[in-house]
Amino acid sequence: MKVRKLTVAPVEAVELPKLLDQAGIEFQPISTVNWSEYPYRPDVKFRIAHTQDALLLHFKVTEASVRARYGEDNGAVWTDSCVEFFSIPGGDGIYYNMECNCIGTLLIGAGAERGNRRHAPLEITSQVKRWASLGHTPFEERVGQTAWEVALIIPFSAYFLHQITSLDGKTISANFYKCGDELQTPHFLSWNPIPIAKPDFHRPDYFGELAFEG
Repeated sequence: MKVRKLTVAPVEAVELPKLLDQAGIEFQPISTVNWSEYPYRPDVKFRIAHTQDALLLHFKVTEASVRARYGEDNGAVWTDSCVEFFSIPGGDGIYYNMECNCIGTLLIGAGAERGNRRHAPLEITSQVKRWASLGHTPFEERVGQTAWEVALIIPFSAYFLHQITSLDGKTISANFYKCGDELQTPHFLSWNPIPIAKPDFHRPDYFGELAFEG
């Protein structure tokens, strides 16, 4: 998938959806049900662009219930209503998991495999600008169809084990996910398929490709 480069003045995350609308950045579905025991497929889509110093990510979700128990970064946000972006920015096999619940609480981890992952220090996660349509106050599960959005401006410094200064002209491996491990209807959707027996998003061998415009 091609990722457009935008030349924009610094903006806040709340402005990101309008900015991406004006630039004509299209949404892509996160709709692959990889495991038949988890058939639920909420409506999930994302769009991505980049600037000279940041990734721009916007997710839209409609699902049967929502939860945001975690309000502090690097908590277990994957158990809430959660969208995720995994990527390999360098050529060394280290991949990053960037996970965001529906109130914009982030977890950023890095490593070469599922075990022994390092969390980004809070001075790194705090550099990510974020907007959440449901606000930023934690809440327990609300049953009933709910639409929500999050927008993230992720500086390249979030790749805290690397020195990434630009993605111009680069092709990197990545995948996008939607999950809710502890919701009334657990689900595990991906952008690029993961043809294995049990749910596991930590599979860089099944990432797709993002080609960044220079």
